[in-house]
Amino acid sequence: MGQIIEQLALDKGHEIVACYNSKNPFNENTLVNADVAIEFSSPHLAVPHIQLCIDRGIPVVTGTTGWYDQYDIIKSACLMKNGALFTATNFSLGVNLFFEMSKRLAKLMNNQPYSIGIEEIHHTEKKDAPSGTAITLAECVLGESRTLNKWHLQTGDHQETSSQNHSLPIIAKRLPGVPGTHILTFDGEVDTIRLEHEAKSRLGFASGALLAAEWIYGKTGVYGMRDLLNFEN
Repeated sequence: MGQIIEQLALDKGHEIVACYNSKNPFNENTLVNADVAIEFSSPHLAVPHIQLCIDRGIPVVTGTTGWYDQYDIIKSACLMKNGALFTATNFSLGVNLFFEMSKRLAKLMNNQPYSIGIEEIHHTEKKDAPSGTAITLAECVLGESRTLNKWHLQTGDHQETSSQNHSLPIIAKRLPGVPGTHILTFDGEVDTIRLEHEAKSRLGFASGALLAAEWIYGKTGVYGMRDLLNFEN
């Protein structure tokens, strides 16, 4: 992701002032001043990375998932220091359209005889399961459902029914070379309805992250893709 974002930024005329990785880790000693930082790392690194940017007054865009149990703490720190933070579990325009369609479909399916399930497939290097995108998708469904109030990670490949314990099951698979596929299924006795998003490469994620970095520059506050895309209008 970092390499793709770097090339896209250079193609658009931006200057890359520093790149960080395992050989050149991001910390107080290596940090340089920048207009904005784009952070894609690991769940255990994201929070200190974001916090350091906030402390130094650098707007930060993060696409790392798996750290959202600390989101409220980071949000409070950002607002207290009048910083700028843009978070998204997925920066793809197509995925965010997929989220909006999923909300609409979930609302339409209330009181209909269908069970609901989510399946996500990613590359074997992805650390967290389910993916942040799958969790966001689940939250989209739960926000519209009258019967489901939580989600759970399912073990096994045979899709459970969502009627069990009022919980939405998520299947997480890891296969070589898969950028990301997410499937929302409504399964009934006489038919099945599926809404699916399949990423063909990481280019869509990188493009969205760079767009978010351009958008957040000069702003303060905590934002996400709905702010950037402005679906309401």
